[in-house]
Amino acid sequence: MIDLLSVLAVSLYAGVLALLLPFAGHRIVLLILSRRGRGETGELAEPRPTHPAGPVSASSPAPLADPAPVSTARVTVQLPVFNEKHVVERLIDAACRLRHPAALLQIQVLDDSTDETTALAERCALKWRRRGVEVGVIHRSIRTGYKAGALAAGLDEATGDFILILDADFVPAPCLLESLLPVMQDPGVGLVQARWDHINEHDSWLTRAQALLLDGHFLVEQRGRYLGGRFFNFNGTAGLWRRQALLDAGGWQHDTLTEDLDISYRAQMAGWRFVLRDDIGVPAELPGTAASLLVQQRRWAQGGIQTARKVLPGLLRGRFRPAVKLEALLHLSGHLAHPLTFVLAVLIVPSAIARSVLGVDRLWWLDLAVFAGATGPFLCFYLTAARKRGRRWAGAMRGAAGTLTLGAGMSVLLSRAVLRGLGRFRDPFERTPKAGATGRSSYERSRRAFSGRALAVAAGSFMIVSGTVAIARGYWASLPFVALFASGYLALGLNAGRTRHS
Repeated sequence: MIDLLSVLAVSLYAGVLALLLPFAGHRIVLLILSRRGRGETGELAEPRPTHPAGPVSASSPAPLADPAPVSTARVTVQLPVFNEKHVVERLIDAACRLRHPAALLQIQVLDDSTDETTALAERCALKWRRRGVEVGVIHRSIRTGYKAGALAAGLDEATGDFILILDADFVPAPCLLESLLPVMQDPGVGLVQARWDHINEHDSWLTRAQALLLDGHFLVEQRGRYLGGRFFNFNGTAGLWRRQALLDAGGWQHDTLTEDLDISYRAQMAGWRFVLRDDIGVPAELPGTAASLLVQQRRWAQGGIQTARKVLPGLLRGRFRPAVKLEALLHLSGHLAHPLTFVLAVLIVPSAIARSVLGVDRLWWLDLAVFAGATGPFLCFYLTAARKRGRRWAGAMRGAAGTLTLGAGMSVLLSRAVLRGLGRFRDPFERTPKAGATGRSSYERSRRAFSGRALAVAAGSFMIVSGTVAIARGYWASLPFVALFASGYLALGLNAGRTRHS
C-alpha cells in the first residue's frame, strides 16, 4: 500500500510538471519574440482576413493606408466608474485636459455608483461644461452587465468614431490622444493600446512586485505577441478603439468577467489589427493591499478561463496560422497554471519522501532541476522588463524575486477562481478598490475581511512543516521551492503588502 501511494505521489508530481512545462516555455518564446526588430513581424492568418492583418512597429507605425487628418477625428472618452469617490474627480479632470479640439471631444462618465460618487461626478462635470468641454454623466441605477453593460450603454450614446477608455484609477497625460490617434490613420487598425505606468509603485513590496509584473506583461509579453504577429489583448483601459471594430466584434458582452479580453479576441478574429504603443505610458494606481489585489486577480483568473471556453473553439477552427492558434491556447488557458502550481507546492516534499521509499534517492537533483526550470524563465522574463524600465541590476534582481514570491503566493488564492471559471459559474463582477490619496478605499473597508487570509496562512504553515520535514530527512534540494512558496503564502496571508498609508 505504501509503495502504491509512493508511485501515485511521484506520478502525480511528474504529471503536474509536464502540464506546467508549456507555460514556462511560453515565457521563453515571448521573450525571444519581444526582441524582434522592425520588419520581422509575422502575419496572423492564411489567407489574410477582411481587414489588413499583421502588426506594425510598436515605435513607428508602418506606411499608412488612406491617411486622414487626425485633428478632425471625433473622439469619445469613456470613464466607467462604480463608487469611486476618492478618484472620480481626478479622473474627470485628467480626461477633460486631454488635448483635442473641444468641438470634437465627448467625455462620458459611465456611472453605476450607489454612493456620493454620482454627486461628485455631476459637480465636476458641470465645472468643465462651463469651460466649454462636452462632458456628461450617464448614471445607471441597475448595473446590468456591470462594466461591460456600462460601456455598451455609453457606446449607444457615443458620438465619436474613436473610443478612448480609461478606468477610474488612471491619470492620462494631456498628450495621450495626440500620441494614439495618428496610428488610427491606417483604416485596418481597430485598437491601439498604451502601456500602464504606476503612481504608487514604491508604497510596499506588494506594489513593487505588481509594477514589475505589469512591466513584464507590457514590455515582454504583449510586445512579444505583437511583434510575433499573434493575437494580443486590450487591457480594459488606456486603449483607443475604432468604433467600427467594436461593432464588428459584436459589441460589449457580459457573459465573462473579462469583457476586455473577450472583445479583443472577437475583434481580431473579425479581421481587425491591433497596435501596441508600449512607448506611451498612462499612470495608474496599483492595488495597495492583498485584499484589493485578490479582488482584481480573481476576476482576471475566472474571466480568463471563461473567455477561453467562449472563443477558443471558433479560433481553433479558424484559418489562422498554427503559431497563432498555439499562442492563443497558451494565453487564454494560462491561468490553469495557478492550481497546477499549488498542487506542485503541496507535492514537493511528499514526492521526495516517495522517491526515498521507492529507492530512487539518486534522483534528489530532480527538485533542483525543476526549481531552476520553473523559475529561470520567469526570472529572465522579469529581469528583462526591469532593465527595459531602466532599473539597475540590484534593484531588478530584488524586484524579480518579489514578483516570483507574489506569483507563488497567488497560486493558492486563485485556484478556486480558475475552477469556478471551468465550472461555468456566473459570479458577479467585483471592481478593484481604488484609494486615491486616502491610502485605502472606503469600498474595501465596507467589504468583509480579506477572504483568502486563512487559506494563505494555512498553506504557508503547511510549507513550513514541509520544510521542517525536508531538513530533518536531508531533502536539501526541495528547500528552494519550499522557501519560495512559504514566503509567498505567508506574505499575502499576513497581509504584509500594506502600504505605508494603511
